[in-house]
Amino acid sequence: MASTKKAGKEAFQKLKSDLAAGTLGSAYLFYGEESYLREYYLGELRKKLIPEGFEEFNFHTLEGKDVTVQSLAEMAEAMPMMAERTLLVVSDYDLFRLGEEQREKLIAFLGDIPEYCCVVFVYDTVEYKPNRTLKKLCKAIADHVETVEFRQADSSDLVAWIVRRFRALDKEIDRQTAEYLIFTCGGLMTGLVPEIAKIGAYAKGKTITQKDIDAVADPVLSAEVFKLSDAVLQGNYDLAASILGDLLKMQQEPIMILAALGSQLRRIYTARLAIDSGRDKYWLMELWEMKSDYPAKLLMNAARRTTADWCADAVKMCQVLDRRMKSERGIDAAGELKLLLIALGARRK
Repeated sequence: MASTKKAGKEAFQKLKSDLAAGTLGSAYLFYGEESYLREYYLGELRKKLIPEGFEEFNFHTLEGKDVTVQSLAEMAEAMPMMAERTLLVVSDYDLFRLGEEQREKLIAFLGDIPEYCCVVFVYDTVEYKPNRTLKKLCKAIADHVETVEFRQADSSDLVAWIVRRFRALDKEIDRQTAEYLIFTCGGLMTGLVPEIAKIGAYAKGKTITQKDIDAVADPVLSAEVFKLSDAVLQGNYDLAASILGDLLKMQQEPIMILAALGSQLRRIYTARLAIDSGRDKYWLMELWEMKSDYPAKLLMNAARRTTADWCADAVKMCQVLDRRMKSERGIDAAGELKLLLIALGARRK
């Protein structure tokens, strides 16, 4: 896992270095959950390679499963006009699902891309899943294509980015509030961009507060479920029921709410075990691959209000209800969720 992450970071840093030095390669493959960064760097490639006003002649796109290696090669061979190179972006072309004939042609193409063309394979709606059994294709990609994963930014980078975004709106935000925003709205820049715009427009003061975020931001399911579990741990059933009611009104599927609640309770269970065995938040961060200590601190605080026995029972109760929801016909899933909260609260007493 660690070596994969390191390789991913190195590929991303190399792309940035290539852009800065003007030493872009012949082929790239972009994938990953952070579509904001992916689109940003596609734009940077375009600006670097294509003179303004000559996009029609030098910027080409191909999309979908109907792309053939022949059409790809023909587009790549088109000579640049008033520019040194062309840029060809190929979207959602699953390289590992090609038939044998097309696959062999692709391998040959990757080894002979014209030096005046830069090809970028972009995985957006199609998942990038390398098939390691196709050894010749994997080797061709490793030899000729820079594979770049755009993943969620590290906490420090993301906080710095949030600060810059708010500064552009003539607002300020401190680190703790930025971490609260990430916890509330998720750690993907793609989702944070519209939330920052809303919060910046709403906030009356110069400095962004948690109240500003709570007033207008759309929280991700995990954040709402954390508040739900926290209300249960505090013995506040009315608040827990209110949060559940809001989630159901937002058309969240009961099975998805239950899955998120079960996942959250497992995290609280591990935090309780960490406390009981003398471990700290850093152990928890490594266990759950957290990019920030903010959620780890919240978990530790939540775990201090309960016991390992209660956590174990709570996790089992979620598992039992999950099996029932998936196997019983006509079950009132929303009603069963409400009963689960009552049962969890009763065991706290």
